[in-house]
Amino acid sequence: MDSLPFLILVLEWTIRLMVVPIIALRCRPPAALAWVAIVSVQPFLGLLLFLTFGNSRLPRKRIAEHARHRRSFQLDLFPLLREYYVDPEAASEDRSRHLLSVQLGEIPALKGNSLELIDDTQPAIQALIRDIDEATQHVHILVYIWMDDETGRSVCDALIRAEQRGVQCRVLVDAVGSGRFLRNQSRRLREAGVEIHAALPVNPFRKKLARIDMRNHRKLAVIDGRIGYTGSQNICNADYGTRQLEWHDLMLRLTGPIVLQLQAVFCQDWYAETEVQIPREEFFPEAESMGQRVLELFPSGPTYQTQNLHRLLVAMIYEARHEVIITTPYFVPDESLLQAIEVARLRGVIVRLLLPERSDQILVSAAQRSFYRELLEMDVRISLFQPGLLHSKTMTVDNRFAVVGTSNMDIRSFACNLELNLILFDELSVNTVVQQQKKYLAQSLPLKLTAWLQRSRWKTLLEALARLLAPLL
Repeated sequence: MDSLPFLILVLEWTIRLMVVPIIALRCRPPAALAWVAIVSVQPFLGLLLFLTFGNSRLPRKRIAEHARHRRSFQLDLFPLLREYYVDPEAASEDRSRHLLSVQLGEIPALKGNSLELIDDTQPAIQALIRDIDEATQHVHILVYIWMDDETGRSVCDALIRAEQRGVQCRVLVDAVGSGRFLRNQSRRLREAGVEIHAALPVNPFRKKLARIDMRNHRKLAVIDGRIGYTGSQNICNADYGTRQLEWHDLMLRLTGPIVLQLQAVFCQDWYAETEVQIPREEFFPEAESMGQRVLELFPSGPTYQTQNLHRLLVAMIYEARHEVIITTPYFVPDESLLQAIEVARLRGVIVRLLLPERSDQILVSAAQRSFYRELLEMDVRISLFQPGLLHSKTMTVDNRFAVVGTSNMDIRSFACNLELNLILFDELSVNTVVQQQKKYLAQSLPLKLTAWLQRSRWKTLLEALARLLAPLL
């Protein structure tokens, strides 16, 4: 028995000495320091956590396989979309933005689209159900959270009605975000003929991903290859089951060539989970011009070699000349994003952050608040949304560039989650998003540095401690 404490001590130091070099090789410096601190203080627990959550990279084989599929889809779509491609070299003053987004997202911008912005849960769900009820060929839905509530069941009913008409329906939902829905509704859907699968099931031995908390955070729907949806809206009631806090989401209803890019993303994710190829000749109709909007779909996540969305947003902030507006429910920036904002302010660029005053994530919210003083001292204009949880994820730059989609402004969204954003290049589309941001701004209260400095020291201390985990959030 006397040797037990000595054995534990030896094992603790063995873990420290062996794991720290591995952390240094696998992780970027900010995350590496956080992991080293955890392993140093609690070696056994730290080792378990690191083995479970410490690698934000996919296996090389999976990355290479996904890259091959992306290239294959682009080749197949070329004959359908060639007349709608926007040549970055011909984009005049926006050439650099087009070129960067295409290089990072590996998907070209397309002209000939129309979009409808929907900023309320019920109208968004009602529009989706209406389009499902009018579908004649197929319905594809990919979503992070599908709840077993009134809203979730109403969309299920629409899919069942579609199957009864002979419409082929496929559903892909995240295994964690939609766990209860899968338990309660998947059997009913399958019995009706709907194909439904869980994305990224939580299994410590799974081969699909390197860590079990990587999630498919994308939201999209494609109806007959002609109508598409994407944005921040999940399939659930506006209160997300809390009954105390209403979420405010933003959804885009799309028509035109861009819908075929949405279809390609769905097909790629479907194959990744099922290893079943969806026949391309049946689900990719001839593209038609439906408007004047210039749009580009921008998938991101650990299936890409780099944190491509993070690089794009940082570059756009550096390029800003007048104003940057960001709306996000979770804002936990890394050093490069924070530095880009600081440099923009030093150049005289107005930077506005619209964030929710109340949040559903205690730790993330605490880490987020730890940045407020630093941002306010830069003269960043922080406004706190009052009616509920602002769940809309947008960024606009100089009324000339906008991003709308699923990604939050935190490390998890940039590095760990499969995300999907839409880039808007034309002035009319960007202005549509800016007007929506101003609508949020009118429902927000400005945060002042003098008032923030008067807060309790205990709150400041707890938020500072939460910030230590920021690289891992």
